[in-house]
Amino acid sequence: QVRLVESGGGLVQPGGSLRLSCAASGFTFSSYAMSWYRQAPGKERERVAIITSGGSTNYADSVKGRFTISRDNAKNTVSLQMNSLNLEDTAVYYCRVLVGKVYWGKGTLVTVSS
Repeated sequence: QVRLVESGGGLVQPGGSLRLSCAASGFTFSSYAMSWYRQAPGKERERVAIITSGGSTNYADSVKGRFTISRDNAKNTVSLQMNSLNLEDTAVYYCRVLVGKVYWGKGTLVTVSS
């Protein structure tokens, strides 16, 4: 079955960087777009970035120029490099894929705090 496991979250100071990873299994990874979402306390879940099977990317305006999504089809992983983090980036970050239906990972918490 489809499984998504996020890792790499943690506590970081404003201006710092983190790299999130999502290990995928149970489907032909290279054939599907992968995306990262986040949900901040008291807010709705929002899409942060998406990468298509062909490698095209799209970002939320709030993270453009700071975050980079990438994929490694040999390792079935999708990553999110996050730079210049600010307080508003604090959220649980989720990996998502649509394979017939939407699948989510359990999320990884990113806390930006001084």
